[in-house]
Parts: sequence; C-alpha cells; structure tokens
Amino acid sequence: MAVRMSTATRMDRNRADGIITRGKKSAAKRKERANREARMIAAIKKGPYPYTPAVQSWISVKLGKPFTQIMEADAKKISA
Repeated sequence: MAVRMSTATRMDRNRADGIITRGKKSAAKRKERANREARMIAAIKKGPYPYTPAVQSWISVKLGKPFTQIMEADAKKISA
C-alpha cells in the first residue's frame, strides 16, 4: 500500500506542476491566437458580409460589441 501524501504536499506539487504547464501551453496558445487572427482576417477579406458564426464571434470580441450592432464597414476596418 502506498504511503499517504499530505494535502499540503499534494497542493504544493499541483501548484508547481501548474506553473510548468502554464509556461509550456502559453507559447502554443500565442501561436494559435496569431494563426486564428490571420484566418479570420482572410475570411473577412474573402467572404461576403453575413460571415460564419466563428468570424462573427471573433469580430464581436475584437470590437467589443454585439455582432448585430456591427456594420460591414466596421468589419472591413479590422481586416485593413
């Protein structure tokens, strides 16, 4: 039978592991964010105005307002 690990030790280990994992994953996330931004800008330049829901969501987050309040000119400004 395994020796029981104290709660404090387990929490300390989880905290340390989390710091290491966060460092590794943050680099991948930065790269993916850049890739996603390039894909969305390309979709805005290429596609007609009623964009796909993914593009609508991205534009909404970028401009900080609901997509129903966003005009085509606003979306085109992002891709410029």
